[in-house]
Amino acid sequence: MTYETQQPPASDGGTARVRWNKVPEITAYFWVIKVLCTTVGETGADYLDGQLGMGLTGTSVVMSALLVVALIAQLRSSAYRPGIYWLVVVLVSIVGTLITDNLTDNLGVPLQTTTAVFAVALAAAFLIWFTTEGTLSIHRVDSVRREAFYWVAVLLTFALGTAVGDLLAEQLSLGYWVAALLFGLVIAAVALARYAMGLGAVLSFWTVYVLTRPLGASVGDFLSQPADEGGLALGTVITSVLFLVVILALVVFLAVSRRDVTEREQVVSRPAA
Repeated sequence: MTYETQQPPASDGGTARVRWNKVPEITAYFWVIKVLCTTVGETGADYLDGQLGMGLTGTSVVMSALLVVALIAQLRSSAYRPGIYWLVVVLVSIVGTLITDNLTDNLGVPLQTTTAVFAVALAAAFLIWFTTEGTLSIHRVDSVRREAFYWVAVLLTFALGTAVGDLLAEQLSLGYWVAALLFGLVIAAVALARYAMGLGAVLSFWTVYVLTRPLGASVGDFLSQPADEGGLALGTVITSVLFLVVILALVVFLAVSRRDVTEREQVVSRPAA
């Protein structure tokens, strides 16, 4: 199934169909909102788990259910809708965080193990995606199957990013601010390799997508955690609300301006001779 709409007959007598990409164009807005979403994923999960007393299991069940509802709405949409898309990203960020936290805190799985497992799982998802579709391009997420691969990969990047971030910031005792600086430097190095050395677009994108998760989470922890734990003690509520307000403002702006809408592809079907 592809996301297509019928258009008037083409000038050569065929029928023109428009195929819509279901994900946004990669702009500065994309990366800013992505980092903000990862921060909310970290602080939001902490708030739901701790402040509301839902526990990891209860929080995981509720947020997973909300993610399923939002994801169904996203899959049923015929084109990219900023509000729905970024709502799914926020929920995926929270659920990805909870998956790693459940494995670490409830089941006692070491962060080194979860990091390795999620890295292998993400590589396998990319392999299956490429083998099935022949491309990993995010500019051609124009069918239900491709979008399903896309969201599986996104979920795994959040789970992997959570494990990597916790491993460096907490278990290796680097601290939140140092970890954020380290991830920022690695992202800058990937960007340099992309634009100065010709590193592949697909590899560059997904590498940065993984790294922005621990970057955002480290920033969120730095802002929200108590001072005696290396944070600024703003708390999870203030941090989450602040970032959600900024996300909402940017999403509304993009919905109105349509600056991140990928140009549609026109497919012409010609009548049989």
